[in-house]
Amino acid sequence: MKQVMKRAGAGVPSADRITLLRDADGDGQAEQRSVFLAGLHSPFGMALVGNDLYVANADAVVRFPYQPGQTQLTAAPVKVTDLPAGRNHHWTKGLVASPDGRKLYASVGSNSNVAEAGMEIEDGRAAIWEIDVASGSKRLFAGGLRNPVGLAFEPRTRALWTVVNERDELGSDLVPDYLTSVRDGAFYGWPWSYWGSRVDDRVKPPRPDMVAKSIAPDYALGSHVAPLGLAFSEARMAGPYADGAFVGEHGSWNRQPRSGYKGVFVPCANGRPAGPPRDFLTGFVSPEGNAWGRPVGVALDRAGALLVADDVGNTVWRVAPAGR
Repeated sequence: MKQVMKRAGAGVPSADRITLLRDADGDGQAEQRSVFLAGLHSPFGMALVGNDLYVANADAVVRFPYQPGQTQLTAAPVKVTDLPAGRNHHWTKGLVASPDGRKLYASVGSNSNVAEAGMEIEDGRAAIWEIDVASGSKRLFAGGLRNPVGLAFEPRTRALWTVVNERDELGSDLVPDYLTSVRDGAFYGWPWSYWGSRVDDRVKPPRPDMVAKSIAPDYALGSHVAPLGLAFSEARMAGPYADGAFVGEHGSWNRQPRSGYKGVFVPCANGRPAGPPRDFLTGFVSPEGNAWGRPVGVALDRAGALLVADDVGNTVWRVAPAGR
């Protein structure tokens, strides 16, 4: 797997830091760049709540005091809570704050493809955890999600949604990665089943009781597209992009032909997906099939443009309506 991922342009070690890119004059290009936080442990998710910046390291959520305008944080981190780590097959921990700022939600991927090394190493994984900001206590919010990464609250319904990387080695057209709302207490099947009640016979021993309680996700994105980033649009977005979800698809390392390697827009109505995904940002694969880039995180800036982080092209792209 590591060799194939390397050919796909992945597998670069983490810099263990957060870099600040600032567009001070508002022209759409970041003219300032500095190390914002150093000495972290494979950080991925970030959430700003008031004057506190929360960072999801690969093994814990930590907190730093922050004041608007700061270009570097030097205070020692305060641990909020531990996150499942260990072998850390899927290390990217997503993080989002609830609309009222009282809770944090952290996504934790599985430690394997389909629990082939046993369920003992999966304790607390393939799940989304709810963390109380005031006390640091946490509880399992939803499970059976093989590798959830991007998290976002839909702005109208305020429901929590995530994008999930499903299991591998069932061929090029199984299993669909997906976008789904996350219900409190729900179980989404991993590892015993996928898309609700479809049993994965590779998982031993079978658990028909777990299959029976599994619920199907809301929306298929395609097999092996590897969705990592999720951001809902808002009214400040232009015309056809005013209501929907942007998804950064990192792309397949184990599928022929390649899938993903682009940013897509999922139109929504009444807080739910309402149509096929539309290509929003493409061109990351060369005519020869090599990866020029791989989208990861997506976020909206204050002007209503979309920012897309590309971890193979080592670039942050900004997509804006013409004239902005």
